[in-house]
Amino acid sequence: MMIERVEAITFSHRTYTQRDSDGHNHPGPEGTGSSTLLQIICEDGTVGQAICRPTDVRPDVLERYVRPNLIGESPLLIERAWYAIYKWQRLSGGQLTDRTLTAVDLALWDLMGKVTGQPVWKLLGGYRPKILAYGSTMCGDDMEGGLATPEDYARFAEWMLGRGYKAIKLHGWMVPMPGAPDVRLDYKACAAVREVVGEGFPLMLDPHHFYPRSDVLWLANKLAELDFVWMEEPMEEASMSSYKWLTAGTRLNILGPETMTGKHWTRAEWVKHDACDMVRTGVWDVGGISPAMKCAHMAESFHMACEAHGTGAGNLAVALASHNCTYYERGLLHPFTDYDAPADYQNRIDDEMDADGYVHGREEPGLGQDINMDYIDANRVNHD
Repeated sequence: MMIERVEAITFSHRTYTQRDSDGHNHPGPEGTGSSTLLQIICEDGTVGQAICRPTDVRPDVLERYVRPNLIGESPLLIERAWYAIYKWQRLSGGQLTDRTLTAVDLALWDLMGKVTGQPVWKLLGGYRPKILAYGSTMCGDDMEGGLATPEDYARFAEWMLGRGYKAIKLHGWMVPMPGAPDVRLDYKACAAVREVVGEGFPLMLDPHHFYPRSDVLWLANKLAELDFVWMEEPMEEASMSSYKWLTAGTRLNILGPETMTGKHWTRAEWVKHDACDMVRTGVWDVGGISPAMKCAHMAESFHMACEAHGTGAGNLAVALASHNCTYYERGLLHPFTDYDAPADYQNRIDDEMDADGYVHGREEPGLGQDINMDYIDANRVNHD
């Protein structure tokens, strides 16, 4: 059986979030957005799928870099396909991004699962059938009753406890919110949430990403007093030496790198140079499930946790398959959003959570997504 076609269906759908001037998501009025369904199709009609941004799989990128390396190849040779496409990044002039690699890799793993009749999390090793989720908030805002004050975070933490979450991660206030960035305001929100959830409840912080060293060290030591589990990406990650300095100077666990380019190779360098206490991976950060699993195995070799960044079926598969992944990140959550409501193009969300705070791996072959193809076909915007 060989791969016969690679197609991208761009479609419109409703959205209830809006981005601020720095790109952070916040609740917003109903609007219209677009997404793309990437399909890798075998000659017998078996289809692997992945939902992504339209820019991730532009027609010229698919035609130049993806199709020549997939069509006519076996759907089972994912490592071969990933490297064949990845090696074009160097001379692509920045056109071939890690997000393109991710979309293709996700669709290939979904295809592998459907060809073999197995869920992807089992094909990856199947360490556990379920994993605790931490509730991951949106960034702070200036919305009345939203996440505008430390007290707002505390009230929302009470709601998350009632929903069943057994761990919570806060995203602090980011530019352009009034008063941001401010480590002392971040700390006040963290302290307010600690007061609500009590001692021993796992808490984490993802703050503003460009603080100076002096502010970061102060915040890290204050979070250590609050018994936070980790802090992630508080400085520009291109400066690995800054993270070496921070990790050596605080007893708080530092998780990273998150968005720094370089895939599993960069993460290995951070471990080698003691720039983090815990390793960060994530399918959309490192180029897919394949390199995300390499990050997890590398970290395990050094007795380090490797935490998956972001929501979605791909990250859930990695988290379920990795011995050293503690949580699945579920979000982004906000008092004004209903995370459990499926999008227009879903029959159900990827990561339904039970009352005890667990997200379960599905038994359906592939990534286990339940995509509404009737909706996508009816709302298609590219017809060529």
